[in-house]
Amino acid sequence: MPELSTIGAAVIGTGFIGSVHLTTLRRLGIPIVGVLGSSAARGADRARALGVAKAYGSLDELLADPGVQVVHVTSPNVAHYGQVKAILSAGKHVICEKPLAMTSAQSAEMLAMAKASGKVAAVCYNTRFYPLNQHAHGMMRAGDLGDLRLITGHFHQDWLAKDTDWNWRLEAEEGGPLRSVSDIGTHWVDLTNFITGQKPVSVIAELATFIPERQKPLGPVETFTTSKGATETRKIETDDAATILLRYGNGGRGMMSTSQVSHGRRGLLSWDISGSKASAAWSAEHPEDLWIGHREAPNQILLRDPSLMNPTGAAAAFMPGGHPEGFADTWAAFFTQVYRDVARGGRGPESTWASFDDGHYEMLFCDAVLASAARGAWVDVAKG
Repeated sequence: MPELSTIGAAVIGTGFIGSVHLTTLRRLGIPIVGVLGSSAARGADRARALGVAKAYGSLDELLADPGVQVVHVTSPNVAHYGQVKAILSAGKHVICEKPLAMTSAQSAEMLAMAKASGKVAAVCYNTRFYPLNQHAHGMMRAGDLGDLRLITGHFHQDWLAKDTDWNWRLEAEEGGPLRSVSDIGTHWVDLTNFITGQKPVSVIAELATFIPERQKPLGPVETFTTSKGATETRKIETDDAATILLRYGNGGRGMMSTSQVSHGRRGLLSWDISGSKASAAWSAEHPEDLWIGHREAPNQILLRDPSLMNPTGAAAAFMPGGHPEGFADTWAAFFTQVYRDVARGGRGPESTWASFDDGHYEMLFCDAVLASAARGAWVDVAKG
């Protein structure tokens, strides 16, 4: 991809997901111009640790750098709104972590700015880019499964299962009023919306906080790591888990759950679609297998193999069949699409990455979940 090697990138955020972005950019041969940390000192320390030549002292310094065409935003949720607005105002393309903002009012403004700017503006729903999820999207689009009737699934993790586990996402002022739903539930919603071509139009939700108090370390903690040392007790008001019923625009129904306190589940994202012609199911714990169900023929298990997949699925695969792909490869497929669109000057007709339209919908979905949990009733998802 020689055309991508001329596009300079900068990454805001130097934690777990920021390092994932950096690793993927290196894999694709995209020049990393510099990084911006939560402070000038931390940015400099992390740049040295991550092997990045430049650490910016401020966002203004980053945006003034003519060598940067694309900015990756991997900072805490509370920072997205201001940073993305500044990036778009500076005339640069943006790839923003999810959820897009703290509120749907913010995401609506970010969406309007992105559309007015004409720049590529993507949201990091990377699970779309497991090749078999792309294949399933192609199946639905071709009518192979028929109309959506029922979809079930969940996203369960265990990294916050103990009261000594800590991350900035636990605090509403940093991550927003929802946690398991906004942090991982929106992955499930975005992925299933993408596959089925349908979106929930109303929800009824129940939220649960099983660990009302946690021990917050006095020092910094990177995502998915354990901190040692002094702590302080903090009250928790964000959701550890959620159960949600869904109604879709075409009359389909759905059920989903989220959990960040399920022991032994490191990252179980799964979906099961019942269509009017056939069914399909997939799990991130077995990402190389797509189950396809039939009424009057043998069921099938499709092993990820580009030679056996539809064009949409095959385009997202890097390796031939029998050579497993995983989490890191989803980022490579995602960034490849986005940067090719940056190179061509806009979204391509076959591009499948999540846009700010999708990110804004997820914020409206979260609004409906919060309102439903508070009222104990069905709530419509507002139209964006």
